[in-house]
Amino acid sequence: MQLELPFLRTPEPPQIDVVRMPRARRYVLRLRPDGRLRLTIPRGGSRAEGLRFVERHRAWIEQERVRLAAVQASRTWATGTAIRLRGRLETLVVTRSVEGSRVSYADRTLRIPRDAEVRAFVEADLRELARDELVPRLLELAARHQLDVRRVTIRNQRSRWGSCSPNGSIALNFRLVQMPPEVRDYVMVHELMHLRQQNHSRRFWRLVAAACPDFREAERWLKTEGRLLF
Repeated sequence: MQLELPFLRTPEPPQIDVVRMPRARRYVLRLRPDGRLRLTIPRGGSRAEGLRFVERHRAWIEQERVRLAAVQASRTWATGTAIRLRGRLETLVVTRSVEGSRVSYADRTLRIPRDAEVRAFVEADLRELARDELVPRLLELAARHQLDVRRVTIRNQRSRWGSCSPNGSIALNFRLVQMPPEVRDYVMVHELMHLRQQNHSRRFWRLVAAACPDFREAERWLKTEGRLLF
């Protein structure tokens, strides 16, 4: 469901996705990396009150939109840029020559065309690394929990860390390879538990808690540090 608010009728207004969460205790508003707003309505809440909640947070929405625009405007990567890999901050070193450029970070080195955009090639390298590391780890966790995964894909998702279809196919955001191992594993366990419960009911969260007792700490990391990966 989407809401339309008068004060957001600007040349490029953000889209507002409304999600009803029976487990939620309060209204929650979040600006996604793709610019969409996500409004969570708790049990007993209403669409009308959701509208009022969003309107009360008009200043915060505008501030977050400005912050997001600034982050997106500074996406050029060069020598000295810090990126995460396996939870650690690593610094890029770009060496350019007539023949081409070399980019190094952590234990990774890649060759790119001389005037190519560094970020595009580094993210492509991270996607390859994600295929090598995330897929076997997911299958290892699936075996541990006696779950059958039919297919695993690595994607460049902009607003979610993973997804699980009823037929047993799981998609993972390549940025999981940039997270601390415990957070990466939580995301995988989260999607695996959807093979048993295709919703976010209380039963689902009991399954998650049993498989990953520290999942709340991982959730906090995703909400604070995770958005910086985009």
